[in-house]
Amino acid sequence: MVLQPTSLHRDGMQVSPIIAGTWKWGAWGHRLSISDQADLIQHCFELGITTFDLADIYGDHTTEEEFGAALQQRGIPRGQLQLVTKCGIKMPSPRRPYAQKSYDTSAAHITWSVDQSLRALQTDYLDLLLIHRPSPLMDPVEISETFTRLREQGKVRHFGVSNFTPSQFRLLHQYHHLATNQVEASLLHLDPFLDGTFDQALALQLRPMVWSPFGSGKLFTASDSSHVARIADTARALQGHYDIERLDQLYLAWLLRHPSRPVPLIGTARVERIRSAVEACPLSMDREDWFKLWVAATGADVP
Repeated sequence: MVLQPTSLHRDGMQVSPIIAGTWKWGAWGHRLSISDQADLIQHCFELGITTFDLADIYGDHTTEEEFGAALQQRGIPRGQLQLVTKCGIKMPSPRRPYAQKSYDTSAAHITWSVDQSLRALQTDYLDLLLIHRPSPLMDPVEISETFTRLREQGKVRHFGVSNFTPSQFRLLHQYHHLATNQVEASLLHLDPFLDGTFDQALALQLRPMVWSPFGSGKLFTASDSSHVARIADTARALQGHYDIERLDQLYLAWLLRHPSRPVPLIGTARVERIRSAVEACPLSMDREDWFKLWVAATGADVP
């Protein structure tokens, strides 16, 4: 099965229905070589995963550079891929000797960060730039003007945010059209279903991106958790109905069932896990089965 591109928002930005998350590819996880990253990019591409999610801080500010080198090694035409990266977190590291971890959404820092990302990724433009975390000091007018300049300069094509509350999203969206809000959501993290995040996405016809759709792997590794065990038992009881062997596919189908049509980031370097996620995309979960997993996740029946 090969995925086909899908529209992220009404302005027409195209992404793959599954996004490859790179935060564990390098120093913060698997420590893949450039050659291994190039092979993984190729595997993703062959499965129809053409969108890759990065951030300037990943790998202590090394992941973008490694990914850029891997992309050049593989030689996939730039126009056939979508590169997403994030900025706004000043994280001290040997490459960035900041005195204090902080957030910076000033015009100067956003502009500088974009130039650094373009250099590291060896590309002329970013498909999507996200503000990584909302800052208490962010000025929506300043951010909007910066986004406009970057678009006019051809450096960034679309803009969005990550980890914003609905009110924070609404504030910035009033000044500049945002393509998405990338948030955490899974059977172990239900906040976006309840705090208005997914409601807002539906109202604005913007599809949310979702990171950690498997609860940072806890849905598979936290075997001593009664919470996880309850979810897993419920999922296993449903497997036969959907004729699937892997629980990760059922968990992903549960997330994709939401009408906001979330676009999940799969943060793995294992090809079989990536292929499994691709195969889960066509699954359509029954409404009552969806609520069986919801009840298992919340630990209480619906009112």
